[in-house]
Amino acid sequence: MKEAPIELRVWRQFAVLAEELHFGRAAQRLHMTQPPLTQAIAQLEATLQVRLFDRTRRSVKLTDAGQAILADVQGLLARAQQLPWRARAAAQGQTGLLRLGFVSTIGFDVLPAWVQAFRTQYPQVQLELIEATGDVQLQAFERGELDAGFMLHSPGFAPPGFACRRVSAEPLVLALPAQHPLVSEAASLSDSRFLARALDEPLVIFPRRIVPSLHDAVFGLYHAQGRSPQVVQEAIQMQTIINLVSAGLGVAWVPRSVTQFRREGVVYHALAERRRPLVPACETSLLWPSAVPSPVVACFAACAPPGRLVASAGAAG
Repeated sequence: MKEAPIELRVWRQFAVLAEELHFGRAAQRLHMTQPPLTQAIAQLEATLQVRLFDRTRRSVKLTDAGQAILADVQGLLARAQQLPWRARAAAQGQTGLLRLGFVSTIGFDVLPAWVQAFRTQYPQVQLELIEATGDVQLQAFERGELDAGFMLHSPGFAPPGFACRRVSAEPLVLALPAQHPLVSEAASLSDSRFLARALDEPLVIFPRRIVPSLHDAVFGLYHAQGRSPQVVQEAIQMQTIINLVSAGLGVAWVPRSVTQFRREGVVYHALAERRRPLVPACETSLLWPSAVPSPVVACFAACAPPGRLVASAGAAG
């Protein structure tokens, strides 16, 4: 048979009496008279079918049973006292769990400082970092396994159906094997000539499903010059792409932030930026699956490092 729950008020009466070991003083602390307190303790013992106090005319002492439950009761009362604060904190995004997806490129640049700022300001929030490509993040969103995620895409082509806050914009640069002839010739070539030579090289690139808009932009670069990309190898992670370039397999167009990944045998070359850049750019955006971010996502977004290109939230198109 299921036992009726004992009210928190009764447990507080027990705890105060256990601390005072005097009905008069305990009643005074509880802002009540002594007879109702005596009656409440007797009713508690009857409900538990356990004697909690040994009473005489001159003393009140805890029994072994009363002593055994005292710490648990005090803990229960302490947790109950924290509930209003915890509820308000959760509503304000100061506690809870944030499951955050991110692409590897943001890990080279923005993410570490962002996470540090968030952990400092919201230490009660459990932050779960999940490194995943954009396609994997979209699947995780569908399963309800992510609260927000950083994704890479071409400018203006963030995945549709999400609220979106742009984090950064950067050009693509060319990663070449260090011994490639273009490395030594770059200084003597114009940007257009360098590009024409680079487009003839075997290409290492990520699969289209990973970042469709950026993949299409890279292919568009080749097609605009009347070329077809000679894809020699696809790889999912940027680190893997750079390692393949280091092995001399081909060249790769990567976000400028990847240049912070120093790999022996790889040289990065950036074409001069003009009013009409020769090569595509890319953006990274923080996305979440509802028009209004949850409190914890809103708090995380507000911790963006100073100086980042962060725009107001809105529907992604």
